[in-house]
Amino acid sequence: MEENRVAILGIIISDTDCAESVNALLHDYNQYIVGRMGIPYHLKNINIICVVMDAPQPIISNLSGKIGRLQGVNCKVTYSQKQ
Repeated sequence: MEENRVAILGIIISDTDCAESVNALLHDYNQYIVGRMGIPYHLKNINIICVVMDAPQPIISNLSGKIGRLQGVNCKVTYSQKQ
């Protein structure tokens, strides 16, 4: 069984029509989400979401890949060094 990792997903939504798709994906993985913070940045017309996860690395990669493939959405992951 693979060890869990703690990671932060940084998500920037530049096409607000994609926000519902991002939220649906986050809901699908909610058992692995420790917390999230969403910031609507009206001046730049973007939404920024920070998601903290505690999950096996393939699960984190799977979610970030699905989010990153959405048109108008960027997603990057940072892993903790500690397991």
